[in-house]
Amino acid sequence: MSTEGPTISTEQPSRRPKVIKTNQQQVLLYVVLTLLLSLATVWAGRTLVHSSETLTFAVGAPNSDEALFAAKLATVLKNNASRFRIKLVNNPDNAKAVAQFDRKQADLAILRTDAKVPPRARTLAILEHDLVLLLGPGNKKIKSLAELKKKKVAVLAQNESSLAFVRSILDIPEGPDAAKIQMAPQGATLDKLFAPGSGFGAVVGIVHASRAVRDKAYEQAARRGGFTLNAIDEAKALARKFPGISAETLTAGTLSASPEIPDDDLDTIGLEWLLVAQSKMSLTTAGELARIVYENKSELGLDSGFATRIEPASVEKDAYVMAHQGAADYINDDTKSFMDKYSDLMYLGAAALSVIGSIFAAIYAKITRIAPEKASELSTAILDIGERIEHAHSLDQLECLQDELEGILRGAVIGLRDGTISTDGLDTFKLGYEFVRDEIGMRRDYLKRHASEAEKAASPSHDDTNVVVVKTAQSA
Repeated sequence: MSTEGPTISTEQPSRRPKVIKTNQQQVLLYVVLTLLLSLATVWAGRTLVHSSETLTFAVGAPNSDEALFAAKLATVLKNNASRFRIKLVNNPDNAKAVAQFDRKQADLAILRTDAKVPPRARTLAILEHDLVLLLGPGNKKIKSLAELKKKKVAVLAQNESSLAFVRSILDIPEGPDAAKIQMAPQGATLDKLFAPGSGFGAVVGIVHASRAVRDKAYEQAARRGGFTLNAIDEAKALARKFPGISAETLTAGTLSASPEIPDDDLDTIGLEWLLVAQSKMSLTTAGELARIVYENKSELGLDSGFATRIEPASVEKDAYVMAHQGAADYINDDTKSFMDKYSDLMYLGAAALSVIGSIFAAIYAKITRIAPEKASELSTAILDIGERIEHAHSLDQLECLQDELEGILRGAVIGLRDGTISTDGLDTFKLGYEFVRDEIGMRRDYLKRHASEAEKAASPSHDDTNVVVVKTAQSA
């Protein structure tokens, strides 16, 4: 009787591929996508908040200091990739520019503090100081402003508004006396104004402080003994009477180093040139503009000297023109920390990370994640091995089934460790494994027992004829 049965396949049943690597790749992909989309959200939000904004800047004539400064500011904004753009609107003079600003037809303007200040004007920066120089011919001293009422006075300045300013501080009303205060002819020098026959007993010069320091004409005129610089002792009183006026001190040698003019610190009065914005301008816009102006002072100064000493706006409550709150916030806290500067973007980024991360986590958990194989599903493969045990007619075939069973057990242990197999149905798997293992053991015993019986049945029986023959031979 043949002990050979049908061939048992030793090939293990196909298993689900490992999913842990695929799941890790998905998690990594979703993390990267979350970061990229969060960055894109922050960038889009920043772009939306900081979208390009055009500001109308009302200025005087194209060659005026205000217009040249505005043009430089427009260039600085462009070079710094700022979101702001400047639209220059020229007027016949600065007074017309301020009037346009007052009609809310411009966002920015430059005004001097002796002008009529629009109620909605707020200061972003102090661009320049004008000094009032009280000059007398030769060595003649002028002891007080009251003396000027008796003299013919030339006002040496760039615009007609200075004439009205001098008449106001001298308290000279319109009429015959006002005619004594005249604008100096265009291009007139101190030598010409004080020359015999000119009729001028004094000159009131209103000049930019930065320009006065650079102008060599004062030094040259002083060497020829052409003028005397006089103090304005009423400076503090005038500053109290006219809020737009500031008390100033000329340090020794300001106008001329040799000879030294003045030869000692000297009191006078001055005016300020202010860069102003509409009060309705947003705090962010005003603060950003102020920051750009302060940080680029060297690039905004004109060759003539105007705006070469830009100062922060006065944040005092009694300032003649109040600082814009946006500029004041920047001035008062110009050392903002990293968190202060970028807190809005960080909050936006955190919110974007939270929302986008939650969405991707839900997608991974509910849709794209490859779930681990349940331990109970492996019981099917084990029971299949159990069904093939009765067809194993040799120990070799049975050993193949044993190896297959152990392979399933080994894979289950590894899968439970790395997460590719869940513990669902683990008791069922254990019960099935023990049952099939015991079946293989019983089948092995059965095959061994029947193999012994078959060997006994196949062994040859004793032949008595041969024994007799042997005995006969011995007898013989």
